[in-house]
Amino acid sequence: MSEQDKALILFSGGQDSTACLAYALDKFDHVETLGFDYGQTHKIELACRAALRAEISKLNGWGAKLGDDHTLSLPALAEIGGTALIGDGEIKMMENNLPSTFVPGRNLLFLTYGAALAYRRGLGVLVGGMCETDYSGYPDCRRDTLDALETALNKGMESNTSIDTPLMHIDKAATWELAQQLGGDALVALTIEHSHTCYRGDRDTRHAWGYGCNDCPACELRAAGYEKWTSQ
Repeated sequence: MSEQDKALILFSGGQDSTACLAYALDKFDHVETLGFDYGQTHKIELACRAALRAEISKLNGWGAKLGDDHTLSLPALAEIGGTALIGDGEIKMMENNLPSTFVPGRNLLFLTYGAALAYRRGLGVLVGGMCETDYSGYPDCRRDTLDALETALNKGMESNTSIDTPLMHIDKAATWELAQQLGGDALVALTIEHSHTCYRGDRDTRHAWGYGCNDCPACELRAAGYEKWTSQ
């Protein structure tokens, strides 16, 4: 099994990373998962990861491919602060036309730490749920950003790590459809029941598309995508 047959998934516990985990389990021979604790307001997403891994391992024989889970702590992001995703700040658009939920450098750090872990684990592919089609406007979700980072990582570590972004050019409706194609109704159901996307960490209110406040940008994107998908 070559390094390019083995993948490390940036697995937050949200809808997008759940779809990416299914994608990776369908495509690669060995898959490990990585989550980050950076003081996020919706830290409940970390608690959802174990149930998602357990349930997805029951589908399509994927359990034989699913390897270790890892969690890394990045407290410095909380110390830097200045974002509504860490703390109790208002969720709004800022003067720079970015939402207040933008955490500067977050995805760059996630992928850098992920690449270092993948290097040590002999995993040749990083899989992330970044998307520039149906997203909140974060510049570190764009493919040109990730291409530049991929080049820097490989130069800096003398490696051949690739960054795979299966959701990059599809909208949220297509992400629901991808889940359906990969794992059928069972994957859609476990995404609804066990994944968490809401920025406010609301697990009390259940909607047709899953749990959330139904008011933050993450919930709005997820709900709109589900409605579009189910109405097609």
